[in-house]
Amino acid sequence: MENKAYNVLFICTGNSARSILAEGLLNGLGKGRFRAYSAGSHPKGEVHPQALVTLERLALPTTGYRSKNWDEFARADAPPLDFIFTVCDNAAGEVCPIWPGKPVSAHWGVPDPAAVEGDDEQRKAFHDAAIALKRRIELFLALPIQKLDGMSLQHELQSIGKR
Repeated sequence: MENKAYNVLFICTGNSARSILAEGLLNGLGKGRFRAYSAGSHPKGEVHPQALVTLERLALPTTGYRSKNWDEFARADAPPLDFIFTVCDNAAGEVCPIWPGKPVSAHWGVPDPAAVEGDDEQRKAFHDAAIALKRRIELFLALPIQKLDGMSLQHELQSIGKR
């Protein structure tokens, strides 16, 4: 299965900022090895404009994103998930749907940049969130996923979330 593209879901409560950033970053950096998606337990219904500005500044695509409910990924017609990452502390503590298959999950919490007030401060908070997620995604991409057993992989992913 050397050429398998892994499906990854990033979860946040509102699916408007952090999970959108992570989706864009992994799709850009994963070079076809990964298909990233994002969803929220209580989606806001729109993507935060600063998330798109931040992706643009990182030279990543800014179209095709939408704020959606995580239930879309628990349906029978959803893509089979290999990995699930929560990127906000609220979503990490919520009871998630039953995901088809047995995706490996980890918590990669990042402070909410949308909660920061003031234009300059919020722009910096989005940049900082994107850089933290980018660093974690790069570490994830460097893992020899196919060579790690389930327990080792779980440990590595949890460890990345603490960096």
